[in-house]
Amino acid sequence: MSWQEEDWLQLSGLQHFVFCRRQWALIHIENQWAENFRTVDGQLMHENVHDSAFRESRGDLLVVRGLAVHSAELGISGQCDAVEFRKDPSGIPLRNREGRWLPYPVEYKRGRPKEHGADELQLCAQAMCLEEMLCCAVPEGALYYGEPRRRTAVPFAPGLRRQVQDSLAEMHELYRRRHTPKVKFSKSCSACSLKELCLPRLMSRKNVADYLTAAVEELK
Repeated sequence: MSWQEEDWLQLSGLQHFVFCRRQWALIHIENQWAENFRTVDGQLMHENVHDSAFRESRGDLLVVRGLAVHSAELGISGQCDAVEFRKDPSGIPLRNREGRWLPYPVEYKRGRPKEHGADELQLCAQAMCLEEMLCCAVPEGALYYGEPRRRTAVPFAPGLRRQVQDSLAEMHELYRRRHTPKVKFSKSCSACSLKELCLPRLMSRKNVADYLTAAVEELK
C-alpha cells in the first residue's frame, strides 16, 4: 500500500505512540501540548543538531544534519537528527563524491536508554525511510544518549521492522477514526508533560464521584 502525501503522519509521533497511545492521540489528533523540563531539555538538544545546512566531511565520513525523510509505503515524514554517510561498496553514489556511501542514521536523546523501545522504533523508521528514498539497505544506526554521553548501536532486525509497520498501521487507523484511546495509568504518567491535560488518575476511575470521594478522604 502507498499512502497519499496528505495522509502521512509525523515520524516523531511513533515515539509518543509507543510510550503511550493516549499521549500520541492527544498531541497528534487533538492538537494538545504542554511543556515540562524533559520536553524543553529535549528540544534544546535537538536545536543543536537540526541544522539542515550543516555538512561535515572527514575522510571516508560525511555527516548531514536535519535531513528530511519520508516513506509513502509507511505513510510518514520527518527529520533525522544526523545521517552519517560512510564509504562502503554496498552504498550509493553521492553527487560530487567518489565511491559509494552507506547511510547510518544517528538520533540524539536526552537521559538514558529506556526499556519501552520507543527510541529504537523511531530510529528504525528513519532507516526504512532512507531505504525507500535512496534504494539501498540500511542495516544499522545508533542512539546517542545525553547522560552516558555515548552511542548505543541499533541493528534493524526483521522483528524491529515489523514492530514499526504494525505500530504505524495502528496509528493510521486511530488517526482515520480520530479516536483517542482511554487512559491506562502507569508510573510513567508522573513524568508525562500532558498529565494535567490527560488527568490519568481521574480518567482511569469508573466515574468522577469515585475520584472526588477519594480526594476528600485524602484531605481528612
